[in-house]
Amino acid sequence: MLTLASIKENPEYIIERLAVKGFDGRAAITEVLELDAERRRLQQRCDSDNSRLKQMAASIAMHMKNGNREEAEKAKAEVASLKQSTKGLQDLLEQAQDKMIEMLLSIPNTPCEAVPAGTCAADNVVEKTGGTIPELPADALPHWELARKYNIIDWELGVKVTGAGFPFYIGKGARLQRALQQFFLDEAWKAGYIEVEPPFVVNEDSGYGTGQLPDKEGQMYHVGLDDLYLIPTAEVPVTNIYRDVIIPQSELPKKNCAYSPCWRREAGSYGKDVRGLNRLHQFDKVEIVRIERPEDSYAALEEMKDHVQGLLEKLGLPWHILRLCGGDMSFTSAITFDFEVYSAAQKRWLEVSSVSNFESYQANRLKCRYRDADKKIHLCHTLNGSALALPRIVAALLENNQTPEGIVIPECLRRYTGFDIIN
Repeated sequence: MLTLASIKENPEYIIERLAVKGFDGRAAITEVLELDAERRRLQQRCDSDNSRLKQMAASIAMHMKNGNREEAEKAKAEVASLKQSTKGLQDLLEQAQDKMIEMLLSIPNTPCEAVPAGTCAADNVVEKTGGTIPELPADALPHWELARKYNIIDWELGVKVTGAGFPFYIGKGARLQRALQQFFLDEAWKAGYIEVEPPFVVNEDSGYGTGQLPDKEGQMYHVGLDDLYLIPTAEVPVTNIYRDVIIPQSELPKKNCAYSPCWRREAGSYGKDVRGLNRLHQFDKVEIVRIERPEDSYAALEEMKDHVQGLLEKLGLPWHILRLCGGDMSFTSAITFDFEVYSAAQKRWLEVSSVSNFESYQANRLKCRYRDADKKIHLCHTLNGSALALPRIVAALLENNQTPEGIVIPECLRRYTGFDIIN
């Protein structure tokens, strides 16, 4: 969440930046400032009453020592009355504090200056392109037909066992999945990311820490009996490693990677653009996460973008990078770059990664901080990115690499798959 200090320092700037995301923040920012003023007023009264109680306690002790029992009893009665009054003030103080936190949690992160104005995906900016779009014959098949032709993905079996959006990967399809997972993890390891294998369910505090709650309850699978959530991305458990942690500056940056299945309800998704692997309820992904000093986070963001670009180049896929406009960004992000690959049989671009800098927004919710050389405590910056999400990578690989003899596996994956063609 936004820091109270940043809001108090320049509320008009915060309101202006929130408008880039299409969020009218004036009422919320005004209420936060009013609640903060009320909180400080109540705190001053509580502090004054507590100081008075200490003085009266000393007075009672003095009266008792001097044998002035009557004065001592009168002072005790006054203390009892003041304690009751102070308890009421304390309750009001806690209510004001809770309401202020609730309001802060409802305000999205402010986009940085580099974020373009816009309201939807059509306003995103193509920043960079690479690779060559293959020329396929007119009878080229989309990946869902290729998967049936070569018996590598079974959607009907997934519907039978679970429901729509939960496919089975079979034979060479399963090996391709596992090859991509291992390839992405190995490449992250080479880039200095320490691998972790996190839990695939998280508690409510973790959801709040990274901003999935209270923003995305409708998209998350909730295990009601245990009050746990299936993770929508490994970002959630991995970033929460650093919740309520003060990191020595000498240990920064923290660089982690993790493979996980991911679950998203994708409520309201329908139509041709969600066919096959284009949109699933369960999918596999390798995530990279970084914890940085504020002054280093944008250099780290560029490194992460270069890492994802390198993966796509090794896979031989045509790609481009989009700098998202304010209206197409997530609730928690300060800036996001989407990577898309071209699906030649579908003749459309498919998102396969989002790389984001959250600046101090997540860190403030997480209380993720570092101690500098002068022993001062500061909020960290958090970043994460998909490196990569598998379903649409698989879709593009199947479609772009189809030949009359079968589907050719990229060279970088063959040592993992054990075969060079699906036929």
